[in-house]
Amino acid sequence: MHKEVALGGRIFTPVFVGMATLVGLMVIALGFRFILGLGAVSNMSDGYPWGIWIAYDVVVGSAFACGGYVMALTVYVFNKGKYHPLVRPALLASMFGYTLAGASVMFDIGRYFHAYNLFLPWKINYTSVMLEVALCVTAYIIVLWIEFAPAITSKFKLEKLTKILEKTAFFFIAVGVTLPMMHQSSLGTMMIIAGEKLHPLWQTQMLPLFFLFSALFMGFAMVVFEGSIVSKAYKLGDETTILSKMAKTAVIILSIFILLRVQNLLLNKQVANAFSFDTASITFLMEMLLMCTGLVMLAIKKFRTSPRYLFVGAVLILLGSSLYRFNVYLIAYAPMIGDWSYFPSIGEQIVSYGLIAVEIAAYTFFVKYFAVFTKH
Repeated sequence: MHKEVALGGRIFTPVFVGMATLVGLMVIALGFRFILGLGAVSNMSDGYPWGIWIAYDVVVGSAFACGGYVMALTVYVFNKGKYHPLVRPALLASMFGYTLAGASVMFDIGRYFHAYNLFLPWKINYTSVMLEVALCVTAYIIVLWIEFAPAITSKFKLEKLTKILEKTAFFFIAVGVTLPMMHQSSLGTMMIIAGEKLHPLWQTQMLPLFFLFSALFMGFAMVVFEGSIVSKAYKLGDETTILSKMAKTAVIILSIFILLRVQNLLLNKQVANAFSFDTASITFLMEMLLMCTGLVMLAIKKFRTSPRYLFVGAVLILLGSSLYRFNVYLIAYAPMIGDWSYFPSIGEQIVSYGLIAVEIAAYTFFVKYFAVFTKH
């Protein structure tokens, strides 16, 4: 019998206080941003209208937050009930990850006070792929909070509301496994529009499929990463057996991704560019080396069943796939006209670190206060 329980314990630990300090610095930086404008804290420009607030906080961050998505697919679509104990922790991480990704979009919009126009039918550009991403992400954030809501309502003994949420859960689960497929692939579609501004090592009509696949194996790798850290930090016991099976699934999806990517490079005659050893080539080789090393490590049973190597393999996959997405949206992107350059300002970095700190602090609070982890 599985039952989720709150872990309890002190909230204001040194880690929590450290994260709260970073959040305070973020609030100060955002004060300058919202009062004085983007230029006060950001190095973004007409040539580089998207900085790390999009490349990392949204594009990479949303993929990190796909743990809840892949666990919902595994448990509810493929009927693998034995993995149910991993669902709520992954859901919690996804909930915060997507919520903060949505918030970071508001930081990036110049006229943020006009953002409500996104939801007015007479103001909408129905041919925009960016609209599809925005609406899907917004809807998915709402769905994630509704899916997690029973943990909150049961804590406050709202039995009737909890029963309603549990009876209607099937609908939100169905929507929840559909929306990420749409907006993750559309994140790839958006950069097809960049045309020659995106380096040919990454520019391809396969970008929607590549982004969907990367979201899937990053989601499984993140479940392994989080499970490894949390089980040790909160002394939940050895979860290597169940996490190694998640890693095996990540290996299968990542293998398909790499094979398709290599085939695409061959068809587009980009092998010479891949080994030209300029900036683009080096970053390409770095992402492939990280992903392939993690793939090989987790493909070998001896390493996959070792807690240390399991964790290291998941980290390597996450680093390589993050670099892939970062390359597509920032490093391998170059304006065609003008002498533009970009490096994130201190203000942009503080905000990004602050968002990570919010997620860590909120996660530690929720697992101690609400029933998230399973007790057998």
